[in-house]
Amino acid sequence: MSSQRTISTPYGDARLATDRARSAVATLLLSHGAGNGIDTRDLEALARNLPRNGITVIRLEQPWKVAGRKVATPPATLDAALTTAASSLRLQTPLVVGGRSAGARSAARCARDLGAVGCLALAFPLHPPGRPEKSRLPELRGAGVPTLVIQGERDTMGRPEAFPADIDLSVVPGADHGLKVPARGAVSQDEAMEIVVESALEWMVREITGAGAAGNGRPA
Repeated sequence: MSSQRTISTPYGDARLATDRARSAVATLLLSHGAGNGIDTRDLEALARNLPRNGITVIRLEQPWKVAGRKVATPPATLDAALTTAASSLRLQTPLVVGGRSAGARSAARCARDLGAVGCLALAFPLHPPGRPEKSRLPELRGAGVPTLVIQGERDTMGRPEAFPADIDLSVVPGADHGLKVPARGAVSQDEAMEIVVESALEWMVREITGAGAAGNGRPA
């Protein structure tokens, strides 16, 4: 069951798009990146598939995007909207926060304060393009909760090998920062999104809900 509603935040109206599981065992609150909205391929794949497996997915469209701006507002405003969104939820299940790119950074910054039990970081921007010395690893580690990073093999903002070995990491072969894969790559675009969904679901079953709580670990 899908629905949308608008919420007021300190920096303007935001929008919540909810895809609800019939018998939810967890809720995943996701925010988008700095140059796009909630309709990216990875966020849509999670919203389409996880509810079938017991995970309610709520996508937060940030106020800057709702207002029609082309570029994200400063990080503090993203965190404020995420915090407002989380506090507006009447949850009876564990909360996992996440997002892609800038949304993943915001989730990591806020996870502990929001009482989340996990953080899902899609295309985490480990550093600005071409600036590996400007590492954002402390931000990722600061989540303070179990965290899964799903990263494209060719992500110019943090290739998988740049992450420490102790980071829980799932790699999408051939994918770039947008998790787009080449037309003649090792996997098709549909297969790449299956990797995203399966990785997220298996991790949530293992780390968040307990083994077997959300189906068989594969999209229905």
